[in-house]
Amino acid sequence: MQHTKYTLMILLVSVLSTAWTQETDRLSKRAAAAYALEHNYGIKMARNTTEIAKNNASIFNSGYLPTISGTTGATYSNSDQENTLQNGTVNTSNQAVSEAYQGSLSLQYTLFDGFGRKYQYRKLKETYQLSELEAQTVIENVLLQVFAAYYEVARLTEATQNIAASTEISAKRLKRVEYGYAYGQYTRLDVLNATVDLNTDNINLANTTSLLTQAKHQLNLLLGREVSTAFRVETQVDLPFSFDLVTLLEQANAHNVALQKVNQKNLLSALDIKISRSGYLPRVQLSSSYQMNHTINDGSFNYADQRYKGFNGGVQLSWNLFDGGRSKTRIQNAKIYADNTAIEKEAQANELAKEVSDALTTYENALQVLSSQEKILEASTQNFQRTQEAFERGQVNSIAFRQAQLNLLEARSGLNTATFEAKNAELRLHQLTGALLDNSF
Repeated sequence: MQHTKYTLMILLVSVLSTAWTQETDRLSKRAAAAYALEHNYGIKMARNTTEIAKNNASIFNSGYLPTISGTTGATYSNSDQENTLQNGTVNTSNQAVSEAYQGSLSLQYTLFDGFGRKYQYRKLKETYQLSELEAQTVIENVLLQVFAAYYEVARLTEATQNIAASTEISAKRLKRVEYGYAYGQYTRLDVLNATVDLNTDNINLANTTSLLTQAKHQLNLLLGREVSTAFRVETQVDLPFSFDLVTLLEQANAHNVALQKVNQKNLLSALDIKISRSGYLPRVQLSSSYQMNHTINDGSFNYADQRYKGFNGGVQLSWNLFDGGRSKTRIQNAKIYADNTAIEKEAQANELAKEVSDALTTYENALQVLSSQEKILEASTQNFQRTQEAFERGQVNSIAFRQAQLNLLEARSGLNTATFEAKNAELRLHQLTGALLDNSF
């Protein structure tokens, strides 16, 4: 199942990367997710770690295959010998030369090891599955960071546009006041107030623009690309109307990555117990070899040429009848670890239920705040429009006009913040229910 999800992810990355190259200035949420999946440094390292676990789970690391070794060599001897017989006769040979050549192939294979190899191989495969879950955890955390950074850029983009619009209003107001001052309709104090307000808006615009630039740098860093890369984001977001707590809990219990990792640890604990029990059973090993030797002697030896070649093999059974209690200790510790993982699973399930409930409460509260902010914006917009009309007719002073302007800017900012807080709360729900990857594309 994990492998299928990763395969689909790779296909999506390929398609979205093509779309990205067609419009490099515009960065959609999908394109950001696809780019992060391909280039983020943490995700790259997580995939390498998973690849190591995959290699470890192969048949070549299972112990099921035999070991075959070959040796070859040559020796040369040039020696002087002196041998004295019992009757006193002395035989000597000077510079006796002998050359020897040998080669052999040997095979070792474990026929039976108490099922330890079987369960160890299964453990390697399950460890690989756990590594995939670990990689998915990294991917989800990175994507959550990417989305949070993306929406922060979107929020600051909207905030910059709102402040820019307010600055434009202040600039028009200053022109109007300066024009009226020339004809005696406004005082010098009105001009000074309008000038201060415009400069204040310019400062706010500059500060917000700086924050926007920094937010873009942060998003580029998470995407694994040059931090100064220019781009634009989409500021329009969609929010579902509601979530059902029962459905969310069912999805979380079935798909939450943290809970799946605990389940995988439980499975590994059960295999550790079986591996430890294999120490009570005998081992049967097969060994065989084929050897060739060739020796060439000079006239100092009895044999001028010696050759040997042959095959030998055997089966060995070993049974550790008593190992000082080490196997018993390993089994006891494996059982205790299995108990701990069972406790961890129960704790994780309870913690998950709490986190899902809290996240849903946060989301629903964010929607309520968003609804209230929409009403505040509507009222502030109407109030500003009427105040602006009254200001242009000279019915309200500049202080009342400025207050209405600030109220409108605050209402826009509040709605902007509430929108993206609600979206981040929604993403948290998707992460807890294991649906973040599915909702990224």
